[in-house]
Amino acid sequence: MKQDIILAGVGGQGILTIAFMLDSAALARGYRIKQAEVHGMAQRGGAVYSHLRFADSEILSDLIPAGQADMILSVEPLEVQRYLPYLHRNAVVVSSVHPFKNIPDYPEEKAVLDALLELPRAVLVDARQIATAHKMPRAENMAMLGAALPFLPFELADFDPFIRAQFERKGEAVVQSNMAVLAQGFRTGMAVKERLDAGMPADVAFRETHPNP
Repeated sequence: MKQDIILAGVGGQGILTIAFMLDSAALARGYRIKQAEVHGMAQRGGAVYSHLRFADSEILSDLIPAGQADMILSVEPLEVQRYLPYLHRNAVVVSSVHPFKNIPDYPEEKAVLDALLELPRAVLVDARQIATAHKMPRAENMAMLGAALPFLPFELADFDPFIRAQFERKGEAVVQSNMAVLAQGFRTGMAVKERLDAGMPADVAFRETHPNP
């Protein structure tokens, strides 16, 4: 078993938290891991990314070679485009639908999403709606993590102790809300995965799972 994941987004979207959750769950399952540092602009709005690799055998490098990534997990849709050359043929892209317009010439939003939906295994998620429905508007990263889990060798319960470790200082309500956001993201990701596995095009799968995009 081997998983090579590129995490992407912009500063302030919680990429480090996603990395912490995946690293912790992988170690708890006994996998070996390597993770490149999160690179990019540290301030809010600057592009950031990281390579995350875990496997049940030795991993020699913390960098994913071009053409070998199993997944791009992005909290910002345009950022996906930077890393498409890393994907192998059957890889999956899991991305938020909401742009973070941190450049003056950001492309038209529909064009950005349409380009992603042309990919054979694209999972687009309204992470903002999921997070705000649970009164956790800053938890879009947890919704995106949840949406990626159907494609990874984990279960929701694997993340309970690490969500608690990350958020318990903010109170039990915050812990439970983050768990709920993760679970809703998981259900959305699973619904899309089932449709993709059945041969449905990504754009149709998105429309069926997001009737009011």
